[in-house]
Amino acid sequence: MTSAVLESQLPTTAGGPATGNTDTDEADRTLQLVSFRLADEEYGVEIGKVREIILVGEITEVPQTPRYVKGLINLRSTVIPIVDLKLRFGLPEIDPTDDTRIVVVDVGGKTIGVIVDEVNEVLRVSRDQIAPPPQAVRGSEEDEYLTGLAKVGDRLLILLDIEQIMFDDDLKEVPVSKE
Repeated sequence: MTSAVLESQLPTTAGGPATGNTDTDEADRTLQLVSFRLADEEYGVEIGKVREIILVGEITEVPQTPRYVKGLINLRSTVIPIVDLKLRFGLPEIDPTDDTRIVVVDVGGKTIGVIVDEVNEVLRVSRDQIAPPPQAVRGSEEDEYLTGLAKVGDRLLILLDIEQIMFDDDLKEVPVSKE
């Protein structure tokens, strides 16, 4: 799915079920996700946390921040910090490509941009398709960020708790806009 199509879908799908939909049971049984790629893995975050998806532009570096905090951008008169999620997870850094995007998320009343390799699609996943993280990763640092694994056809999405990732002690000192 192209980014232009995905970006045009976000405003219409981010609000949840359409007005007048009385079938709240279906909404309770499904989870709407934005899926994206980091390195060779596919991840997902709840669409309710995603504000928009933008191209990577000029990022102003901020001294004495963690390596994964790339800096700040001015997004329509709002200054937001940008976090490279690959670096946050200890993955190797690569130069941005034409597919690289910033996923702008709202977490805890703050707006933060997250750099990802590629945004794939917005999808609905049944809660029956979601399994808890395997025992092998429990107790690791990454475990606190994982909410589960979603099986979608032959794909496996790693579901992230974006708030846990963003509200680490290292990020508390980074200037963040509150709205």
